[in-house]
Amino acid sequence: MRVADVGAGTGISTALLAERVAHVDAIEPNAAMRAKAPARSNVTWHDGTAEKTGLRNGSVDVAAAFQAFHWFDAAAAFAEFRRIARRRIGLVQYERDETQTFSNAYAQIVRRYATDDTERLRLAALERFSHLAAGSLQRVELPFAQTLTLEGVLGRVASSSYLPQSGPGAQALRADVRVLFGKFENRGTLEMAMTVHVLTADV
Repeated sequence: MRVADVGAGTGISTALLAERVAHVDAIEPNAAMRAKAPARSNVTWHDGTAEKTGLRNGSVDVAAAFQAFHWFDAAAAFAEFRRIARRRIGLVQYERDETQTFSNAYAQIVRRYATDDTERLRLAALERFSHLAAGSLQRVELPFAQTLTLEGVLGRVASSSYLPQSGPGAQALRADVRVLFGKFENRGTLEMAMTVHVLTADV
């Protein structure tokens, strides 16, 4: 199987795919991100976008985006995915399960300090893909939980580009996260409930 990983970034999803399929075409317009990806014999990196990958018609079995579809022009990207894929297109995205108390409380802090609309855009991407797929949509939701220490929760904060990373706002954010962790931790850890959303459409 040949898979296009569209919006591949530094290759996190690409590496997981490369362990499981014959070949991966990793599409990423940011040269600095491409440069950080480890070299693999069955991965070809392409300077392209979701709307214009540069791949040939029907050149991959599956075209998919992993935690990246919200950055794309949804309609144009969906059409490009259909053009390059022989069998299927997909979106894989994980989100907090905010029916769980800690995940919900953490989400409230994140929204209070967020510097852009990334979270809203991610949720909108799920609905946009579903709408574009129409009758061919298949959707699976897979629950899981992350066991986190305080350092792990602060690491999530540090890895979120839409949260302040320096200055008074960052200090206040980390202070609020520490207080929240103290309310929920048990012997130094807690669980954050998550859901993986897997949306696919046949071509």
